[in-house]
Amino acid sequence: MTDLQVPFFRPHIGQQEIDEVTSTLRSGWLTTGSKVKLFEQQFADAVGAANAVAVNSCTAALHLAVEAMGLRPGQAVLVPTMTFAATAEVVRYHDAIPVLVDCDPDTLNMDLDDARRKTHLPIVGVIPVHVGGFMMEIEAVQNFAAQHNLWVVEDAAHAFPAAWRRDNKRPWQHCGSNTANVTCFSFYANKTITTGEGGMAVTDNDVLAQRLRMMSLHGLSHDAWNRYTSNGSWDYQIVAPGYKYNLTDIAASLGICQLAKAESMRREREAIANLYRIAFQDVLELELPIDDENRIHSWHLFPIKLRLDHLSICRDSFIKKLKRAGVSCSVHWRPLHLHPYYREKFGTQPHDFPVATAVWKRLISLPIFPGMKESEIQHVIQTVKQICSESARRRVIPRHDVSSASLYRQFVPGMSKA
Repeated sequence: MTDLQVPFFRPHIGQQEIDEVTSTLRSGWLTTGSKVKLFEQQFADAVGAANAVAVNSCTAALHLAVEAMGLRPGQAVLVPTMTFAATAEVVRYHDAIPVLVDCDPDTLNMDLDDARRKTHLPIVGVIPVHVGGFMMEIEAVQNFAAQHNLWVVEDAAHAFPAAWRRDNKRPWQHCGSNTANVTCFSFYANKTITTGEGGMAVTDNDVLAQRLRMMSLHGLSHDAWNRYTSNGSWDYQIVAPGYKYNLTDIAASLGICQLAKAESMRREREAIANLYRIAFQDVLELELPIDDENRIHSWHLFPIKLRLDHLSICRDSFIKKLKRAGVSCSVHWRPLHLHPYYREKFGTQPHDFPVATAVWKRLISLPIFPGMKESEIQHVIQTVKQICSESARRRVIPRHDVSSASLYRQFVPGMSKA
């Protein structure tokens, strides 16, 4: 045990956020209002989108997005098995079928080759996920979708701010800047910016934006948003059976402040990631997350992969040792096909998704967050290294090769046997 306890995440909340929330509380207007509108405008500008609709979670954003795309019962949507529950459950909300897709072994993102093998099914859309904030190759996703006449709803819960480019001669394309029909972000407590709970759906399509906004508040007509203001009307009309997904001004107050420092917080996470990468580069028991000059990585996660053939312990034992040493961590994720619901409902089997089935047993996400103290970073590094050293699988030399002369001859050719 140790006195130093490193949390998996700690929100980076300062006096500016506190003052902004206090101002909202004193304003007398707490629910969806001017602060939400300002947050939407600033977020749309930040990602380069024409429209942004603030909601109370990324799950809500994803649900509204597939509803706006016209998802119907019995239709199928390609969803990565390596993702959180929300990506697939919003498909099930419409009694549609999530067709799970295996992952790339390096990035953990959706494997488009596996996706192609499943396009004989009644697929209407695809929901790519940028795991940890490392973006998929957007052009490849868009070409795949166009080839098979699919809409794209982007699960960008980890990917703000993030960007990609085909090569260093091309300009950056930021996640949410026309990278999908609708792109959905998360502002949950441990995300790259936070509103406590919250999300955002962005799109360049004005018709989709109108549908997203209307369905986020009971399917009420637009007049309903302003019915309590001095210029508004008490009257409203229900256009469709919508949902209760709107964001509050209290939450948006946090978001406005967080948005202003989003890039500086990303750079802090990037600096921690670089420290980890340098510290662990020679640790044979670990595989590190890839980086790429053609990605602006949000570094929401720093997932390491254990080389279990180099270790005498399993992933779960490794995690227990981390926790005993005061280092909190997580696993992203148990693939969807291994959960009881998908196994029982759709008959998914481990061998259907060989990469995800194998790799998830090796995954550990280490702490990485802005404001992380140097002592905390070093404690994580030293603890991981120590566990790897103590648990390294020792190579056993066969009995017939144990003599010193025999070993010496392996490295010094021509040594006399006398």
